[in-house]
Amino acid sequence: MSRDKVKQFVEKNSIQNFIIALIIFNSITIGMETSSAIMNSFGNTLLLIDKIILTIFVVEILLKLYAYGFSFFKGGWNVFDFTIVAIALLPASGVLAVLRSLRIFRSLRLIKNVPKLRFIVESLFHSLPSLVWIFVLLALVFYVFSVIGTKLFGADYPQWFGTLATSMFSLFQIMTLEGWAEISRAVMDKYPLANIYFILFILLASYTTLNIFIAIVVNTMAEVQQKTSKEGIEKIEDIIQDENEELREDIRMLKDQIIKMEEKLTKRLT
Repeated sequence: MSRDKVKQFVEKNSIQNFIIALIIFNSITIGMETSSAIMNSFGNTLLLIDKIILTIFVVEILLKLYAYGFSFFKGGWNVFDFTIVAIALLPASGVLAVLRSLRIFRSLRLIKNVPKLRFIVESLFHSLPSLVWIFVLLALVFYVFSVIGTKLFGADYPQWFGTLATSMFSLFQIMTLEGWAEISRAVMDKYPLANIYFILFILLASYTTLNIFIAIVVNTMAEVQQKTSKEGIEKIEDIIQDENEELREDIRMLKDQIIKMEEKLTKRLT
């Protein structure tokens, strides 16, 4: 079988839908293996199913390697698929026994096979350069407020602000809005103006920074969508242009045939 036919086969919608169904089913069976009762009753069956599904995944990767050759590894998602399947082939015994639990990573292949999930992840990757600076800003806010908190409250509340590391952890808890009222009210019993410290930190870390983070991701998703739409339009325009050229060529050939027929007819009449 030629490479083109193999490529068409593995990229067929029916095959891709079958792979998606296998990924979902395999994720469920791996989750069932965490139950001792289920493993005692159906353990051998689940392990057999896992091996069969892994074999199908390996065959899929091999077919793609044959169809695409070394260009297969030029696609980031293909490398991701290859890595996930390769991990499952490593011996899961002895020191490498922990790799057996990593089989659940096969569920992540849904990201590549489901266009909507792939779009979200690609948008996140495109937004990484901007998000790095958001994290830098957030780290700076944490550092400044941790130093202030340690100096102001460390002596009286060492469990929350005793050291710089402890202060950072407490501020992270406050940023998540988990138990922040308990910490702030306890500190405010001795430092009434501490509410200014906690309110400013929550506004900067939890609301402002988080909203900027969301805004960047949403804006990047819109840009990726626009770029994808533009590429789709360009492809359609190229197809239309190619079809128009083919149509023009057919018209030229038809005209030439008509002219030749007219010349032949003229000769016969004369």
